[in-house]
Amino acid sequence: METITLDIGGMTCQGCVGSVTRVLRATPGVSDAQVSLSPGKARVTYDPARTDTSALRKAVEDAGYDVL
Repeated sequence: METITLDIGGMTCQGCVGSVTRVLRATPGVSDAQVSLSPGKARVTYDPARTDTSALRKAVEDAGYDVL
């Protein structure tokens, strides 16, 4: 397992945090995702044999948020 911290832009409320958390946790290979509104970060633990950072980035962007 590997852990990465992503800088997320565009989150304005706890609903946004919930949305980003859901899409990250739904990504195959992700075992955990902890998202915080301030300072806009997501800490994701994932299996590099099943997913990669580009897939995590795409999941967040497809949900309407920015990965900075």
